[in-house]
Amino acid sequence: MSAAQFDLEALKAVLYSAVLSDVLDDFGYTRQALPPYVRPLDDSLKLMGYARTGLFANTYAVREGENPYEIEIALIDDLKPNDVAVLGCDGPTTRIAPWGELLTTASGKRGAVGCVTDGLVRDVRHIRNLGFPVFHGGIGPLDTRGRGKMIARDIAIECGGVAVTSGDLVFGDVDGVVIIPQAIAAKVIEAALKKVTSENKTREELENGLLLGEVYAKYGVL
Repeated sequence: MSAAQFDLEALKAVLYSAVLSDVLDDFGYTRQALPPYVRPLDDSLKLMGYARTGLFANTYAVREGENPYEIEIALIDDLKPNDVAVLGCDGPTTRIAPWGELLTTASGKRGAVGCVTDGLVRDVRHIRNLGFPVFHGGIGPLDTRGRGKMIARDIAIECGGVAVTSGDLVFGDVDGVVIIPQAIAAKVIEAALKKVTSENKTREELENGLLLGEVYAKYGVL
């Protein structure tokens, strides 16, 4: 199965960040989970899609005639269905809030399915009303103008200290966000689905009263 063949809605319904993180550990990718300060605006929403990266830098003024949003606008207008904007701001930060209601609205109309940033977000009430999954490094009212701007898009970045490249799979739920490198996405998904089945069987055995040690010996899942 290639990345292009993934049924993201079906996978999102059965997978969760913890099982994906465990499988990535098994493959030797132990630094794929964003730090715990990156949290969902709405705990009930899941996110799964393909990363589209944007790199932000601190600024302290706006030059006359400059459009500080130029690259950011270009990224948002180029989003495709199932894309996830992943914005690296060298967070946590108190200065750069790259995401708000208007970008959420524009992204949703392009078919994008979420945003992940280690920077701040604003317009929280409006974003929640839109039901658009956003994972953030904090909440604040600041505009990025004169404080930060996107300096490049669709390049290799770090978000929350995790390497991300456009095309990587992004999964987020209430436990956190996991980045699955595109090169190993198919085998990670296959292994994760098998692990979910084993965990379901483990849960059933425990609910039937078997000892944890017995169930672990049988299924090797904890």
